[in-house]
Amino acid sequence: MIPSIPQPRSFRVAYHVYVGIFFVYLMLPLIVVGVFAFNDSMFPSLPWGGFTLDWFMNDNPKRVGLFQDKRLLSSIGTSFYVACWVTVLSVLVGLSNAFLFERQNFPFKNVLYMFMLLPLIIPGVILGISILMFSSTLANWIELNLGLDFEFLRPSTFLVVMGQFSFIATITTLIIAARLRKFDLTLEEAAQNLGASKLTAVWTITIPFLKPALVGSMIVSFLMSFENFNTTLMLVGSDQPLTIAMYGRLREGSTPELNALALLLMAVSGTMALMSVFVQRDKT
Repeated sequence: MIPSIPQPRSFRVAYHVYVGIFFVYLMLPLIVVGVFAFNDSMFPSLPWGGFTLDWFMNDNPKRVGLFQDKRLLSSIGTSFYVACWVTVLSVLVGLSNAFLFERQNFPFKNVLYMFMLLPLIIPGVILGISILMFSSTLANWIELNLGLDFEFLRPSTFLVVMGQFSFIATITTLIIAARLRKFDLTLEEAAQNLGASKLTAVWTITIPFLKPALVGSMIVSFLMSFENFNTTLMLVGSDQPLTIAMYGRLREGSTPELNALALLLMAVSGTMALMSVFVQRDKT
């Protein structure tokens, strides 16, 4: 609906009703999950058994709270570890790729750009299986021919990091490149005319200009890594990230403890999203 074009009152009412229903559809499942995290019942469903914080703090073996569940806390630590590595690698490679594709001209540039986009098109399960088959084949060849056992090339945390990095780096490249495309090159040229080297000009002028994109890509990378399931499922070893651990728990039956965990993740994700908005506000 275009505000400048007069619309019948019935159309405006229908439009606002549609928008309201749409947001209720989006938010209602999240609200239900959050509410049942405080339900004093062994099952995350009606009837309401009263308000409780047991699903966060309780250490009773029959009703273990989130912060007392060592297995879930360990999986959160694994996911945090993986997400940190994926974020660092993806942002560094994304920054390099952005300068490469926006500032340089070289043969087959468009072809290489299309190859860079391929991980976004390939389903996560297929991507994970492909990486697993390649790394396992390589590990077996090295073991048979060189007598060396490279365990990190088999299902492991290392492969999870590499699998997630393979497509998240593409996303960071697109975010940073979009910002770099707006940069005025004459600012770097002016700095060089005043005696700065090319590297100094980039570091002191271009990188600060890219700060909103860098922070935004860091947040996107971290959240996408933390919540990734499809690719991770194919590559995970003995140390299970949170998504895999939650999947195993859900197969046994949902409990309000998982609702408490979901509420915590929603709060953290929302906070990081707000941080991204504040960093990029008035800097576009």
